[in-house]
Amino acid sequence: MAVFIKKNDTVKIISGKDRGKTVKVLRVLPQEARIVADGVNIRKRHQRARKANEKGQILSIPSPFSISNVMLVCPSCSRPMRPRWSHEGTAKTRVCRKCGAVIA
Repeated sequence: MAVFIKKNDTVKIISGKDRGKTVKVLRVLPQEARIVADGVNIRKRHQRARKANEKGQILSIPSPFSISNVMLVCPSCSRPMRPRWSHEGTAKTRVCRKCGAVIA
């Protein structure tokens, strides 16, 4: 599957329990076609105290979800879309289908 989303992109969730949220991408897992985004698909992890003076805690960790559940938000027109690829010379760039702007 071609991955058109990169780290630090802004995406909009189009399905699932967090539908409608606009978030920033923290990590991309291209082999699994999954992404990790900031503040969505949170899971709790219980951590035991390791030292005598340390306390146990519950950590909130964002977990990966499918890349098909998000749409890239264009930085220039601020609309969610699936980009098209432009082959200008040797460079392959992402282009907004709605406004035609090049996405870095």
